[in-house]
Amino acid sequence: MDKNILFHLMPIAIYLGALGDLVWAELRDRRPFRNSGLFFSALGIILHGLALSHAMDAPAGWDANFINMLSLSALLVMSTLVIAAAATRSSEACIIALPGAALCVALQWLVPIEPLILGDLSATARMHIVSSLMAYSLLSIAAINALMLAAQDYALRHPRLVRRLEFLPPLAVIETIMFRLILGGWVLLTLSLASGTLFIDNLFAQHLVHKSALSIISWLLFGFLLLGRWRLGWRGRRAVRWTLIAMAVLALAYFGSKLVLEVLLDRSWQPATDA
Repeated sequence: MDKNILFHLMPIAIYLGALGDLVWAELRDRRPFRNSGLFFSALGIILHGLALSHAMDAPAGWDANFINMLSLSALLVMSTLVIAAAATRSSEACIIALPGAALCVALQWLVPIEPLILGDLSATARMHIVSSLMAYSLLSIAAINALMLAAQDYALRHPRLVRRLEFLPPLAVIETIMFRLILGGWVLLTLSLASGTLFIDNLFAQHLVHKSALSIISWLLFGFLLLGRWRLGWRGRRAVRWTLIAMAVLALAYFGSKLVLEVLLDRSWQPATDA
């Protein structure tokens, strides 16, 4: 079998196997399946990391194309969720994230895309990239918590579904975790936006107008949500709506603009160098 196929098939298969284990564990309340699901999730993360490293490693530097960055974000999200699940014995969020992680690995394997070599980056640029990815990952996990919160709220309003969602943590626990993640992600997003202003030479020449505007809008939405929580005690469905809207804007800012720029328009955010 081709080495490249093996690199990608293994984490996909293991992620999907872990998903099956965790779903069965939640439906039947079987702890051994939950433990094996987390073990296979961790193994999938390791293999995902190896496949991503193989895909990103280029002679001229790291290849930060759209799909590689999408895959890296999924890897960071899965790593955080599995560590949290091992510490809290709550694996529900992993069930939501595992299919997405498997899909990202599959895209890396199946979708051809032009490389985007970063080359030599300044310390500021590295700070911007790392803080952006960490902010996106934390806020993505907050959005997953928002989905679980919405499921719990819906079940409480439809008593026939309550028993089917008994495996989820209590509403107050999910909500507290969600707002802590939002606060951490918002701080990192602030750092990302601040560091981004230092290495951007020309918003129009680097095709970053839409990305910057949408990122700022998302930052404002998350900031207003935190303010509403602190001053007005926002919670429940209002908090879920604000979280999902702000996260959708942030995803559009980063991956939407990156998809259009690199895949559809075949351009780069890096300014063209003079010959």
